[in-house]
Amino acid sequence: MDYVELFGYFAMFLVGVSFLLKDVIKLRLVNAIGCACFTIYGLMIGSLPVAGLNFFVTCTNLYFFIKYMREKA
Repeated sequence: MDYVELFGYFAMFLVGVSFLLKDVIKLRLVNAIGCACFTIYGLMIGSLPVAGLNFFVTCTNLYFFIKYMREKA
């Protein structure tokens, strides 16, 4: 198992754990980090569909996270 595969498992772990969280804000933040890692992983393995989808999900999570933080302030 090389470092690229380990990085993919790390990303998978973060995305999986994010769905166990009750707080939606924490869920979005952990999921965004996991999807960002999956974006990098997708680029490392040369898979644009994996990278593209996860980049989109990362941006979506960050948009709603920032929107929530602005409304809260």
